[in-house]
Amino acid sequence: MKKNIFLLIVLICFSTCTNKDYSSFKVGVVSDCQYCNCEIKWNRYYKKAPKRLKEAVTTLNKDSLNYTIHLGDFIDQNIKSLDSILPTWNTLKSKSYHVLGNHDFDVDETNKQKMLEKLNIKKRYYSFIENDWKFIVLDGNDLSFYGTTTKIKQQQTDSLFNLLKGKKLPYLKKWNGALSNTQLLWVKKELDEAVSKNQKVGFYCHFPIFPIDEHNIWNRDQFLSLIKPYKNVKVFFNGHNHAGAYQEVDNVHYLTFKGMVDTENTSAFAKVNFGKDTITIEGFEREPSRKLIIK
Repeated sequence: MKKNIFLLIVLICFSTCTNKDYSSFKVGVVSDCQYCNCEIKWNRYYKKAPKRLKEAVTTLNKDSLNYTIHLGDFIDQNIKSLDSILPTWNTLKSKSYHVLGNHDFDVDETNKQKMLEKLNIKKRYYSFIENDWKFIVLDGNDLSFYGTTTKIKQQQTDSLFNLLKGKKLPYLKKWNGALSNTQLLWVKKELDEAVSKNQKVGFYCHFPIFPIDEHNIWNRDQFLSLIKPYKNVKVFFNGHNHAGAYQEVDNVHYLTFKGMVDTENTSAFAKVNFGKDTITIEGFEREPSRKLIIK
């Protein structure tokens, strides 16, 4: 009798485990907090960022999140700006990650590397696993006029920018940047590994790929050629364009999250639930809610 009861318990546990949707998890997303002790410019209310971040963290901490990520431009102009917002960010109950933005490098040359240390970023681009997803965090400042820290990268930046000059690209602006060939080779290796482990892939970057406008990464065409054969790539989330944007191309969802720093009286952030077949965005304030179908 006891043996039969034991077997019944084992069968119930097995049934419960096999029916569980292991791909379901929830994360927090914030973009372009961009704090500095600066006057209002371009409808950006820099001085209101600490209060808005605190309100967002309070809301995010009410949920059980697997992690929270900031999509770049955490500060502006001065590395000391971190002193006003980093303590708040560090009260997050979830794990947290940072994407590097162009304004994060708008600091003194001697402080560019210190930015990474203070944000606890060990490598400028990296990946991490969450359930059956691999998330690849790109560094869109890898080649740029403000974010490079070596002469070789500066030469590569000049070379790429001059190569693209004649194409009259709307996004060939000096406040944008590009992925180096070294980074692209690393991305391919990460994608191949994800295929071998049957993992879905999501990209995080500061700069958008779609829709085409003045905010895109310089070598977006090169990046798109790289990812095209990989059907496991499902999403590309980014900031940079504070107005936000969305476009689905080749079954990949390209979503730009709105900037927290913008407008006088409203903020923007989100919770994102990754389900088996859908990704549900619960937007707060200016960030719209939406549902993305995973194909």
